[in-house]
Amino acid sequence: MDRPPLDLAGARILISNDDSIHSTGIKVLEKIARAITDDVWVVAPEHEQSGASHSLTIHRPLRLRKYDERHFSVDGTPTDCVMLAMSHLLKDHKPVLVLSGINHGANVGDDVTYSGTVAVAMEATLLGVRAIALSQRVEEGEALSFAIPEQRAADLIRRLAGAHWADNVMLNINFPSVAPGAVKPARVVGHGRRKLGDELRERTDPRGRSYFWIGPQRSDVEIDPDSDIAVLEGGGISITPIYLDLSHFASMPAFAKTLAG
Repeated sequence: MDRPPLDLAGARILISNDDSIHSTGIKVLEKIARAITDDVWVVAPEHEQSGASHSLTIHRPLRLRKYDERHFSVDGTPTDCVMLAMSHLLKDHKPVLVLSGINHGANVGDDVTYSGTVAVAMEATLLGVRAIALSQRVEEGEALSFAIPEQRAADLIRRLAGAHWADNVMLNINFPSVAPGAVKPARVVGHGRRKLGDELRERTDPRGRSYFWIGPQRSDVEIDPDSDIAVLEGGGISITPIYLDLSHFASMPAFAKTLAG
């Protein structure tokens, strides 16, 4: 079922991330959101939770810290933050849109399965609220800059909210690491394939004990030119709708036939 276009003027927006409430990216995103509406709330992890994916804290209690009327942190995961915001802080007046980020680094290809930034948007979508994850690519050795999302994100968010959305769909936006004047148009594309951690690097500490670093992303993978990875590397803004029903319906008849034999 499609959801009708959304007018964000005066609407309530919730912001979270995985880089923590103290990160530069979430402060930039709050500024962007406040250019859209005055009703903006921030509920984010107390400490960095990069790579937390869609994990929940279930073996210890969670603590909520209040900074002011609309800024809170949680000593848990990004998913914890969304759950506490929706079920406790904003239960009587829920947001119509959740924004996650702006992440310090891209979330494209297979990154999305590990990303706490994407998990924020996933959890909001599962709770019935439209959500967008936003990430800023940064090249190794470069200073992190949010100049492009500062210029482009508010307009993109308004326009995307004004489209018809299917149920169980969130959006994943990535901004390129180029000069603002060199950015190419935004494109709606699918995910490419780019696996993190194919190499494990074993080393030895001063006491002779082994430890490991998860290796870098593979550079020898052929990239689909119509994927988020290619658009981002080419200096464009990638927008990917993510569907949260993971069922592979095309495989069902073959497995059912095997079981019936």
